[in-house]
Amino acid sequence: MSSKIKVGIVGYGNLGRGVVSAIGQNPDMELVGIFTRRDPAAFASEQGLSFFRISDAESFQGKIDVMILCGGSATDLPEQGPEFAKLFNTVDSFDTHAKIPEYFERVNDAAVTAGTIAVISTGWDPGLFSINRLMAESILSEGTDYTFWGKGVSQGHSDAIRRVAGVKGGVQYTVPSEEVINRIRGGETPELSTRDKHIRDCYVVAEEGADQDKIRQEIVSMPNYFSDYDTTVTFISEEELRRDHSEMPHGGFVIRSGVTGKNTRQIIEYSLKLESNPEFTASVLTAYARAAHRLAGEGAKGAKTVFDIAPGYLSPKSPEQLRKELL
Repeated sequence: MSSKIKVGIVGYGNLGRGVVSAIGQNPDMELVGIFTRRDPAAFASEQGLSFFRISDAESFQGKIDVMILCGGSATDLPEQGPEFAKLFNTVDSFDTHAKIPEYFERVNDAAVTAGTIAVISTGWDPGLFSINRLMAESILSEGTDYTFWGKGVSQGHSDAIRRVAGVKGGVQYTVPSEEVINRIRGGETPELSTRDKHIRDCYVVAEEGADQDKIRQEIVSMPNYFSDYDTTVTFISEEELRRDHSEMPHGGFVIRSGVTGKNTRQIIEYSLKLESNPEFTASVLTAYARAAHRLAGEGAKGAKTVFDIAPGYLSPKSPEQLRKELL
C-alpha cells in the first residue's frame, strides 16, 4: 500500500478547521501540522493536533507533500500564496475573481522557479462553478451564462468586512433574486447587471466609539466586493452576532440557457445547497490536495487552476475503478 499524503495547513480559522475534518474523512491522507500566526500554546486543548508558528514552516520542507493555505483572499493569500509556493506544493481558495489572473502569474513564477505545484482558486466559486460554466459554454456555444450565489454567508466578503477599521466583527449574506432565477429557468435570457442578480446584506459589530457612518461608507464602496451591488449594512451587538449569525450556510446556481439546432431551447443547471460553506470548501481543497500530490509525482510544476486538472486526479480511486464504477 502506498504511503499516505502528508498534509500541512496554514491558518486555523473556519476553513482550517474544515480541512482538519476533511483530512479525517480521507484515509489516504494524514495531517502533519497546522501553522498559525497565533501562539501554538493557545491550542493545547486541541487533542491529537500539532500546532506550529508560520515562521517554522520552512523547516518542514520534505516532510509535507501538500500545504493547504486557509487564509483570506483580501490580505493573507496575496502574500502567502507566492511565498509558500517557493517551499511546498500548495492548494488555496483565492476568490477575488477580478484579481485571479494577476495572482496566478505571481504564484506561477514562484512555483516554476521552485519546481512545485500550486493549485489556486479552488473551492466552489471559483472552483466547481468555474468548471460548470466552462462545460456549459463549451456544449451550448449559443447561449447565456448566469451565476447566482446564496442565500448564504460569503467567507471572503465577511473577511473583507472584518478588516475595515473600526469593525470588531461581522458577517455578510449574499441573497439572489428568486424572480430573476425563475425567469431564466423558464427560458428567458435577460441581460442582467451585477446589481440585478444579488443584494449583499452585512451585519456588523462596531468597536466602541467607532464612526458607523464611515464604516458603512467604506464597506459599500469597497471595489471587487461591494461597490457593484446594492449593499445594506446593519449594526448589531456582539451577542446578536453570536446568537443569530453563527451558522455558515451557502450555495448557489450556475445556469446556462442556450439553443441547439434551429431554435431548440436547452438549459444546463448545477446547484449547491450547503449547511456549512467552510466545511464544503475545505472538502474541495482537500480533494485538490490529492490532485496536487499526483501532479507533482508526475513531474509537473507551476500554478494550476481547476481548468487544468482532470477530474480523475481528485479521486482516491484508480482509473480502472473509476471506469468501472462511475463512467
